[in-house]
Amino acid sequence: MGHPRLTFHGAAKAVTGSCFRLETDHGQILIDCGLFQGSKTEKELNHRPFPFEPESIAAVILSHAHIDHSGLLPKLVHQGFSGPIHATPATADLAGVMLPDSAHIQEIEVEQFNRRAARRNRGKVSPIYTSRDAEACLALFRPQPYDTWFLVLPGLRARFWNAGHLLGSASIEIEVDQAVSTRMRILFSADIGPDYKLMHPDPEGPSGVDYLICESTYGDRDRIDATADHRRTLLCDEVRAAMHPDGALLIPSFAVERAQELISDLGRLMAEGALPTIPIYVDSPLATKATRVFAEHHRDLEEGAVLMKGLNSPHLHFTESQEESMALDRLRGFHVIIAASGMCEAGRIRHRLKNWLSREEATVLFTGFQAVGTLGRILRDGAKSVRIQGEDFPVRARIRSLDLYSGHADGTELQEWVKARLPIRHDVFLVHGEEAAMEGLAVRLKDIVEPAHVLRPELDESFELTPMGSRRLDRTAPPRIPPEKVARMDWHNDVSRLMLDINDALRARPDEATRNVLIRRLRRALEREEGVPQRTS
Repeated sequence: MGHPRLTFHGAAKAVTGSCFRLETDHGQILIDCGLFQGSKTEKELNHRPFPFEPESIAAVILSHAHIDHSGLLPKLVHQGFSGPIHATPATADLAGVMLPDSAHIQEIEVEQFNRRAARRNRGKVSPIYTSRDAEACLALFRPQPYDTWFLVLPGLRARFWNAGHLLGSASIEIEVDQAVSTRMRILFSADIGPDYKLMHPDPEGPSGVDYLICESTYGDRDRIDATADHRRTLLCDEVRAAMHPDGALLIPSFAVERAQELISDLGRLMAEGALPTIPIYVDSPLATKATRVFAEHHRDLEEGAVLMKGLNSPHLHFTESQEESMALDRLRGFHVIIAASGMCEAGRIRHRLKNWLSREEATVLFTGFQAVGTLGRILRDGAKSVRIQGEDFPVRARIRSLDLYSGHADGTELQEWVKARLPIRHDVFLVHGEEAAMEGLAVRLKDIVEPAHVLRPELDESFELTPMGSRRLDRTAPPRIPPEKVARMDWHNDVSRLMLDINDALRARPDEATRNVLIRRLRRALEREEGVPQRTS
C-alpha cells in the first residue's frame, strides 16, 4: 500500500455517524463507529452492511461514548470484528450503560413496530443489534489513560488528549511508522468542548501534526457571553417564563452529561433562591445509570461537588420503571421533566410530547444540537403540527431553544483550538458539521491555514496521506447516499408533512359533504399520477 489511506464513512458533511477508517501497511483501524441519526434515508445506513469487512479491522479507537460515535460498535462485533476497542476509563464506563441501553431501545421499538406491521400485513424488521451483541462488544474494551502512548498495532501507536466535551472524551493522536525514517502524525479532534463547559477543563492537544481531522458542528456561529453565570441566568429566565399552574417544562436532553448539567444548574438556582422549589423529574433510565457513573467520577470533574449537591436535592426524582414514567402524565402543578432523547428521535420524551405538545400551558426547551430531519429539528424550526408514532399532534406548546449547554466549541473557539495545533504540515479535513457550519469554519481558518489545504470530504470518500500532502482517490464504489441527500430532509419527511396538511385541510371543512369532495379530488389526483382509469362516481 505504501502511504496510509483515510476514508470517511460518517460525519462527512453531516453531524452523525462518525466513523473514519485508517488503512496502513500495519493493518486497518477505525476511529469511532457511530450511529446515524436524522432523516430516515440516513438512519437506514444503520441497517445496511458496512462499506468494509468488519473482520478486516484490527482495532477501534473510540473518542467518547456519545451514541453518534459509539452506537454501531455492537453491530461491528456481531458482524465479525473481534479486536480491541481502546477508550479512556470513563468512556468505557459510560459505554457500559449507553450501548446496552441503545440495544434495549432498538429491541423495544422493533417489537412495537412489528405489532403495528402485523395489523397492516407488512413484513417484520429486526433490530440493528441486540443486548447480547452489546455485552459482547463491551468485553472488547481496553481502557487507556490520557497523555500516555499505547500500542494499537506494531508500527502504529496512539494517545488520548482531553477534549473537554464529555466525561472521558478525547482527541486522538496517531503515529504511523513509514517505510522511510520519519513517522506520520495524524490528529482526530473528535468533539471539542467549549471554553465554558460546566464540568470540564479547556480542550487540549498536540502541535506540529501532519494531518488534522477537525469537527465543525458550530463552526459558523459565535456564542456571546457564554459564561456559566450567563447560562444559568438564561435558564432561570426560561424556567420562569414556562411556569404555569397547570403546566410543565419539557427538556429533551441527551441522557449523558446534558442531563447532569441541567440537574446541577437547576439545583443551584433553587438553592440560591433564584427559582422557587420545583419538582424535577429525570425520565430516562439511561440518564439515571449515567448519573451514577458521573457520581463515581465526580472528583475528575471541575464542578463535581456542585453536581453532587444537585443530586442530593429533595426536589429531584428519577423515574425507573415504565409505570413511573407513565404516571408523569397525571402530575398536577408546574414541574420540569428532563427526558431522552435529546433530538426527540426515540425514548420517553416522545411519550411526554404526545401528552403535552397540544397544550398551551406547556413549554419545550431544546438545549442541544438538532440534526436535520429529526423531530427536534422539525419542532425547533416552527412546525405547526407533527407526526409521532403514526399520530398527528398540533403544536400549541411554546417551543424554545437555549444552546449555551452545547458540548461543542463555537466557531471562534474551534479557530483558536486549530491555531494552537500549528504548524499543520499538510491538510485539515473538516468533518462532523453541516455544510453551512463547515464553510463558516473554513472562512475563520483562512488566515492560519491555506484555503486549498482545508478539505471537506464526502461520505465514503478516501484520501491517500502522503509526506507531500493528501491525494483524493477515485471511488471504487458509489457512495451509499448521494452527497446531495446527506443532512437533508427526505421523502419520508415530505410524506409526513403531506399527511399533516391533508388532515388540517379536512378539519377545516365545515361538514362531511365538503370533506368527501376533497377526498375524491385527492384520490383522482393520485389516480391520474399513477395512470389508473378514472372512476365515474
